Amino acid sequence: MSANLSAILYLVSGVLFILALRGLSSPETSRQGNLFGIIGMVIAVSVTFLSVGNFSSGFIYVLIFLAIGGSVGAFIAYRIPMTAMPELVAGFHSLVGLAAVFVAISAFINPAAFNLGTPGNIKLASLIEMAIGAAVGAITFSGSVIAFLKLQGIMSGAPITFKGQHLLNALLLILIVILTIYLCSTQSSNLFWILIAVSFLIGFLIIIPIGGADMPVVISMLNSYSGWAAAGIGFTLENTALIITGALVGSSGAILSYIMCKGMNRSFFNVILGGFGATDQTSGMQSKEQRPVKSGNADDAAFLMKNASSVIIVPGYGMAVAQAQHALREMVDTLKKNDIKVSYAIHPVAGRMPGHMNVLLAEANVPYDEVFELEEINNDFANADVAFVIGANDVTNPVAKTDPQSPIYGMPVLDVEKCKSVLFVKRSLSPGYAGIDNDLFYKENTLMLFADAKKMTEDITKNL
Repeated sequence: MSANLSAILYLVSGVLFILALRGLSSPETSRQGNLFGIIGMVIAVSVTFLSVGNFSSGFIYVLIFLAIGGSVGAFIAYRIPMTAMPELVAGFHSLVGLAAVFVAISAFINPAAFNLGTPGNIKLASLIEMAIGAAVGAITFSGSVIAFLKLQGIMSGAPITFKGQHLLNALLLILIVILTIYLCSTQSSNLFWILIAVSFLIGFLIIIPIGGADMPVVISMLNSYSGWAAAGIGFTLENTALIITGALVGSSGAILSYIMCKGMNRSFFNVILGGFGATDQTSGMQSKEQRPVKSGNADDAAFLMKNASSVIIVPGYGMAVAQAQHALREMVDTLKKNDIKVSYAIHPVAGRMPGHMNVLLAEANVPYDEVFELEEINNDFANADVAFVIGANDVTNPVAKTDPQSPIYGMPVLDVEKCKSVLFVKRSLSPGYAGIDNDLFYKENTLMLFADAKKMTEDITKNL
């Protein structure tokens, strides 16, 4: 395939990737956006293979491993439940980072295969690119592994901090810059391996101090890192499609992280450096004395809803765990038949990743015009009769507005407590992912519904 034709097809794939991102920005066009992304990737991969020209026996192994990896990825994606989607995304991010590291290692050991020079005499620009790509890739890999472990519950979701943590992170970042400079001047293999090792270490240190309530931002941030790693390696390989794709993913992930930081009252630069979510959580964990709560059953909830003129649904991770979105849709349909106005309130970080709740509601065919983001609906709680909170814990916790010592202080939350009545579906009074008690449980207007979210919702529908 000629160079001109390859460039044109790479450009076409880049345009399709842009259209994919545009489509994925709205649930209504997400399927179309996903299709554009698939077509763009098929074109990019095909052009890459056809551009090589001379197919050696080694390509058979490439195709074999491509088939194995594609089959495993398709099987996992097909079988994975929506509740585990954040872990899946974190796992895929780690693989992107690791791939960037492997490509950089290959290019450094055998630069002639990439037309980058010879060992010890690699082009300066290429050496800088592969060093940056390897460093960002290593940070993405180790950071994503920690995020996966926290999301999966294998590792505690609470922040892990120690004295001098920020200073150590800063020194390691400076060390990465120094190592890169010396690597470019000496082209020492020892410095290259040290650079990768230090990058793996700082990726680990950046994520461990981040608390569970901030995990959606972590996913967005790592998504950005994986894009920049891919872009850096794209320059090393002189692959236009990889550069375009990496830059799109990196920039869009950074913009999303910034938007989410504003929505959570977090510092964007602290997010990048891993300095957020590291607040002392002792204040949030302190009061374990018995506080009075009012509990009810499905019949009580149905009675309150039947006598309401407006109901606001607040979905959270508990809904995802119970797979209750379809039962919730049936309950809402029943309410609407009784001329009760129903809307859904979505917090930007409800669930474990950006857009988690939107995807679940779309899966249950919830009309898009009934779903509202925090800024759009927060003022409506004061005028609503009933708020039905189904597993959303930290994003409804009033201490975010009242306790400066709380790890979620300053994070905008849904003003659920302003409703006339609050129905809170939860298995127990256990704290949320941030590890802190929710004051909403003990409000005078809150009725706790202790049960599995799906079963409770189905029982309420029967009573309605």
